[in-house]
Order: sequence, then C-alpha cells, then structure tokens
Amino acid sequence: MFHEAITPLAAFGAGVLSVLSPCILPLLPAVLATSAGKGKLRPLTVVLGVSITFTLMGIISSAFGAVFGAYIEYLKLTAGILIIIMGLAMLFELNIFNAFARLPLPVDLKAEGATAGLLLGLSLGVLWIPCVGPMLASILTMVAVEGDAAYGAFMLFIYSLGFAVPMLLLAYSMHLSSTKLRLISRYDAAFKKGAGIVLVLVGLWMVYQNLFRGLFR
Repeated sequence: MFHEAITPLAAFGAGVLSVLSPCILPLLPAVLATSAGKGKLRPLTVVLGVSITFTLMGIISSAFGAVFGAYIEYLKLTAGILIIIMGLAMLFELNIFNAFARLPLPVDLKAEGATAGLLLGLSLGVLWIPCVGPMLASILTMVAVEGDAAYGAFMLFIYSLGFAVPMLLLAYSMHLSSTKLRLISRYDAAFKKGAGIVLVLVGLWMVYQNLFRGLFR
C-alpha cells in the first residue's frame, strides 16, 4: 500500500502550492472580494464550495480504485506512470488540462451572498483544474490506488485545507494588492519545478516496485 507515498503534511503543502499558482493567485482579490454586511461571509462559502468539490473528487477516485481492486497491480503500475507524467508536466510547465479552461463559469464572479459564494466555490473546484491539475491529479491517483473512500476523502480534505488557508488569509488581507500577489506568484515556478521532480521520483519508485522488482524476484 502507498500510505507512505502521500502524508497529510504533503497533501496540505500541495494545496498551499496550488493556490500560489500564477493563474490563481492574481485572481483571488476578485474571486474573494468582500462587501458590507453578509458579504463578509462570501470568502468562507467560496472556500467551502472548493473544499467540497475536491473532497468529492477524492471519494470518487477511491471508489474507482475499490471497484477495480482485482486489478490492483495494474492500477499501481498505471498510477506510477501517470504520476511521472504529472511530474513532467509541472517540471516543463505543460498545460495538459487546457480543455477545462474553456468551460464557462456558471456563476457571476461578483455575486454576493453565501449561496452565490458556495456555488462559485463548487464551480471553481472544477474550473481551476488547468492551474492545479498535475498536483491534484497526482494526489487523486494515489488515493485511487488505496481504494479507501475514507482515506481519499480525508486526504483531499487536507489538500483543501492547504488550498483554503492562504485563500482566506488573502481574502481578509485587504492591503495585498493584485500587483503584490503577482510578485508572490513568481516564486511559484521554482516550487513547481521542485514538486515536479519529487513527483517524477515518486512515480519512478512506484513503477520500480510494481514492475521491475517483480521481474527480478
């Protein structure tokens, strides 16, 4: 089993790294804009919606792994290859999830109120896949291999917390302008390359464990 391949700390760190993406961070002031009265709850409901979407992805991925549990060795090998691909995508900044970027946003970005914020968050959990795709896909692949819905939900919830904490800090830090956020996001490229290298190494280890190691037993 691959509980060692992804820990809560790693999932949380992946969430933080995801929200610092150059195509997400500069947009946060508009997405999380607060207003008087009830509007101040909007950032919380946006974050809740995003968290629900990611957590559901974890449950679905785990259910997929459980259904195909009889082919677990093939799933593990496929998972290792997919993680290598995701790592290379991050390392070389390949946009392999561009199809999602063309999906229309079903909610008004500036709509106020808790319900509108929740719906926006649910939508963004999917529409932000082009930005967070390689990192998110790698985590989903790992939880799918486990085939444990509780584990999958927990790991994606932790990932969501990593995503949520900086979002809320930025939402209630009005002194951070879009220009400053773009400056911060410049450092994301270095972190992404480092994370890409880690994913490639994890994927290679999984492939070795499930293919080459079996050949030399």
